[in-house]
Amino acid sequence: MTKRVIRKNKNLESTLPLTISAQEGLIDQNEFFNKTIASRDVSGYYLIKNGEFAYNKSYSNGYPWGAVKRLNRYNMGVLSTLYIVFKPTNIDSDFLEKYYDTTYWHKEISKHAAEGARNHGLLNIAATDFFKTELVISKSLEEQQKIGAFFKQLDDTITLHQRKLDKLKRLKQGYLQQLFPKNDEKVPRVRFANFENKWEQRKLGEISRMYQPLTITGNDLLPDGVPVFGANGFIGFFSEANHIDDQVTISARGEGTGTPSYVHGPVWVTGNSMVVNVGDFDIDKYFLFANLTANSLKKYVTGGAQPQLTRDVLVKVPITLPNTDEQEKIGSFFKQLDETITLHHSKLDKLNILKQALLQKMFI
Repeated sequence: MTKRVIRKNKNLESTLPLTISAQEGLIDQNEFFNKTIASRDVSGYYLIKNGEFAYNKSYSNGYPWGAVKRLNRYNMGVLSTLYIVFKPTNIDSDFLEKYYDTTYWHKEISKHAAEGARNHGLLNIAATDFFKTELVISKSLEEQQKIGAFFKQLDDTITLHQRKLDKLKRLKQGYLQQLFPKNDEKVPRVRFANFENKWEQRKLGEISRMYQPLTITGNDLLPDGVPVFGANGFIGFFSEANHIDDQVTISARGEGTGTPSYVHGPVWVTGNSMVVNVGDFDIDKYFLFANLTANSLKKYVTGGAQPQLTRDVLVKVPITLPNTDEQEKIGSFFKQLDETITLHHSKLDKLNILKQALLQKMFI
């Protein structure tokens, strides 16, 4: 069904070094790694052209038998000779691409890979053995084409939603930079209509009551309790801890220290989070969350290998504020934007789950 490609780049037809990403497929090393890991002289590399496939024998988390991807992004590129390159000859190309998105080919690779041989992150399988692997396919080219076209349309829809999501995230980052003053500035670069007063600078401890919840243990777990929000998200259900309901929290320890979150309650929070309660102050909560996101707290983190952000430091963090009406306007804007981003995330997740389910049901 396929033919091996051993075309070398001896005439330097391409100097685009490629790698295989599980999510992105065959992609420019500079784009994926932010650097080139290929040799300076790529004349001895394989020259792969659009529509051809490559098998990366490197195994990684979720890809125990490596990955096979088709070159879709570029007209051509170069690949290390550690890859196995081939092109379809007697099979629908879209069908074959989706077949390799399933796990059905793994058992065949496992049959031919040398027993226990995983050297320096590479599976020990020769090219001749790779081409001996058996694929279960429809005899009907028309059915192959139907299945291939169906998944191509589904992939195009997923790509479209991913682009929309990426665009919304970039839009949010842009507004975070424009709607809050920078450094010692008294007004932001962009404002909603009818707001002209200068913003005032306060300290975070002057506009909120901050507290770090008590440490809680597995002994407090309850199957029907309230979710717990910790440094790494929702981590369990507990009976007694600190209950919050729609509050701003800041990760105070561990990975992600200094990252603000808006926690939709009711939830319990762990001692890895600092709760920033503005209930007794004339401060819009979502405005504060967006403000803390725009003005990174990372510079206040201490501890090196064990990062932390203490209450003594946080109370002194400067916060620039407009009047309440402008706070509410900005807070409402970012709340709607975040809800739209969450909605697109949800749609994308559902499409990806649907794709994975169909890959398991439409192939053998």
